[in-house]
Amino acid sequence: MPAKKNDTAPWVGSVAVMVSDVEKAKKWYTDKLGFTILTEMDHWVTVGKKGKGGALHLCQASGEGDMVLEPGNTGILILVDGDLKKRCSELKTRGVEFVHEPTKQPWGVWDAMVRDPDGNEILLMEGE
Repeated sequence: MPAKKNDTAPWVGSVAVMVSDVEKAKKWYTDKLGFTILTEMDHWVTVGKKGKGGALHLCQASGEGDMVLEPGNTGILILVDGDLKKRCSELKTRGVEFVHEPTKQPWGVWDAMVRDPDGNEILLMEGE
């Protein structure tokens, strides 16, 4: 039996992405992917799309002993408005590195995977 809609259920505010240099990461996520800086207070920097909900928290390790995540597939999915192939072409002109090019999946959805300067891999998929 499916769960009932719960208007008081929590929602995702942000997802952490470990970066080696938060200034470099801010530039990549805004200049390359087109995100906006949503919050910036001391070490707390989030990027995303205003009014769309959710954000990526760019977490810079501050020293030895900090929890550090290995680069690779983050499990983060970014929904892209419009034609994904066209959007990916635009991202390439901005120098975005692709792990895999736009591909039509057997279930009919287009996706692609990009890699940020720290090796974090992010899945792009056509949104509505």
